[in-house]
Amino acid sequence: MPLMPAEWEPQDRVWMAFPAPGYSLGETAAEADEARTTWAAVANAVLGFEPVTVVVDPSEVAAARRVLSSGVELVEAPLNDAWMRDMGPTFVHLDDGSVAGVDWVFNGWGQCDWAAWDKDSLVGSLVCERAGVERIGSPMVNEGGGIHVDGEGRVLVTETVQLGAGRNETWTKQQVEDELARTIGATDVVWLPRGLTRDYEQYGTRGHVDIVATFTAPGRVLLHDQRDPSHPDHAVSAALRELLAERFEVVPLPAPATLRDADGWTDWSYVNHLVVNDGVVACSFEDPHDAEALAVLREAYPGREVVTVDARPLFDRGGGIHCITQQQPRGRA
Repeated sequence: MPLMPAEWEPQDRVWMAFPAPGYSLGETAAEADEARTTWAAVANAVLGFEPVTVVVDPSEVAAARRVLSSGVELVEAPLNDAWMRDMGPTFVHLDDGSVAGVDWVFNGWGQCDWAAWDKDSLVGSLVCERAGVERIGSPMVNEGGGIHVDGEGRVLVTETVQLGAGRNETWTKQQVEDELARTIGATDVVWLPRGLTRDYEQYGTRGHVDIVATFTAPGRVLLHDQRDPSHPDHAVSAALRELLAERFEVVPLPAPATLRDADGWTDWSYVNHLVVNDGVVACSFEDPHDAEALAVLREAYPGREVVTVDARPLFDRGGGIHCITQQQPRGRA
């Protein structure tokens, strides 16, 4: 049976996609430059720890080569957007220790009216082929940002994602759990009722778990901790803490002190980090809580170097560092 390993297990490489013409690049040259340089900053940071492969739309190859380190491998393929965690495969180990990729149905986060996915829906299969791993097809609409695992069969999901409108709204919880068991070896599915407030507005995923909570060890969960009662996520954090504390050790990870941006309540989150070999690539926001959050991450991942990238341009576009990356685990002997 396939089993999705924890993100802190050894990795072969990280997969990303480069912003393509459209929403991510924006409407101005300045917006396009900001997107390219931010995605590149993440790729170049990861390259300090392990290999990186970036899928690039043919129209953006020259731009990608200008900002990406020479050691980053490029793969040309048509793209709509650049959220590899969600459109790419979820990698798992098979019984013989080899690696396979689960290719979910990707439909623009539940057929959002602003999204296009005719090209991105093919990326999962492409990455499996280029990685040289078996592809495991799935009929379930799902995204990699909608699941977090502990490597022992436990998985965090959100009711408004896996059972949400435009995704699998006719499915039962049991059907979702059965498919997660078949594809990623889930034996214990922990259902969160919802995600962060901003994530339900335009350009949101409607509840991805990877900006809310993540495992850092079996039995231990880092939880987005919005401490300011004026922010609507204060109540969300409290409810999730109560639910998760029944099962796990819950470690609070402070939300940034910045409560609002130009578009409303922020959903900036330090939970949305990437664990790599010997390191962590974390979001920073030039925020008063950056230092405290990084200290929590260092304690959560002892022995790993924590490096940061300013993630505000990513969150302006709907996600963070974890959202634009997908780790490929090393095969087991």
